[in-house]
Amino acid sequence: MRAIVAESADQLLWQQVPDVTPGRGEVLIKVKAAGVNRADVLQAAGRYPPPPGASEILGMEVAGVVAAVGDDVRGWAVEQEVCALLAGGGYAEYVAVPAGQILPIPGGVDLVDAAGLPEVACTVWSNLVLTAHLSEGQLVLIHGGASGVGSHGIQVARAVGARVAVTAGTPAKLDLCRELGAEITIAYRDEDFVARISEATDGAGADVILDIMGAAYLDRNLDALASDGQLIVIGMQGGIKGELNLGKLIGKRARVIGTALRGRPTAGPSGKSAIVEAVTKSVWPMTADGRVRPVTGARMPIEQAAEAHQLLSSGHVTGKIVLTVD
Repeated sequence: MRAIVAESADQLLWQQVPDVTPGRGEVLIKVKAAGVNRADVLQAAGRYPPPPGASEILGMEVAGVVAAVGDDVRGWAVEQEVCALLAGGGYAEYVAVPAGQILPIPGGVDLVDAAGLPEVACTVWSNLVLTAHLSEGQLVLIHGGASGVGSHGIQVARAVGARVAVTAGTPAKLDLCRELGAEITIAYRDEDFVARISEATDGAGADVILDIMGAAYLDRNLDALASDGQLIVIGMQGGIKGELNLGKLIGKRARVIGTALRGRPTAGPSGKSAIVEAVTKSVWPMTADGRVRPVTGARMPIEQAAEAHQLLSSGHVTGKIVLTVD
């Protein structure tokens, strides 16, 4: 089979690699499209190795057709169209996936667009709902509102009845966020998001903040947080080390939570299978009835994976990039 081999961050080569076969409890998927994630960009640059035992091949989500099923697999059949959450291996013609990490294609969603859903859907639902218990009437602030996670998170938050504030970098991105349901849109280059959140909430702050920046935003996120609020950090684009003001934290009875999806085990109460099951049960109906839609900013042939990584890094794309496999 063929797959992307990362010689360097700028040299992603589509070439022959050893075939993969499904093991016990796994399903082999013939890949039609693979979603591009920032973790793939970091891994290609040598800054984010895959978890122990995971494929060295890039790619953390795919959509395609079941090609074979391993022993002890129930509920999936050859030729069935599916999408899947991976620890790696998606930038390839075939990938073997634990059966618990496979999802059906949501109703009304194109197979290629579905490749960009598993990571964002599992990230958003596991953090905003399963962890923060975001509920009707609460305000969530999502940094990077026009990103893949952000664009999906806006829609899911609105679907559960929450109010949404976002930060984004350009007028076009802010327009997209408003179109998806964001009530408060903040141009982070020109506006202070702490002041805007305070103004919009009469000083109360955001009940939940979903943050991709990490250290650079840590102190200001605490300032923007409401009493009994929750700051959930899922990215470190602004650095890995920051100073935490415990006085602010204790004074607001707040929580700072760091989470990641890729390194979770397949099974267990916090495992990927449980998250995938929850997404299939709760998010896919929202997608089928149109409350949540995939936002695909670009489709590119997988042979152009390096260019896709450059596009993602440039910030000149909204939603997800998906790589198509011929």
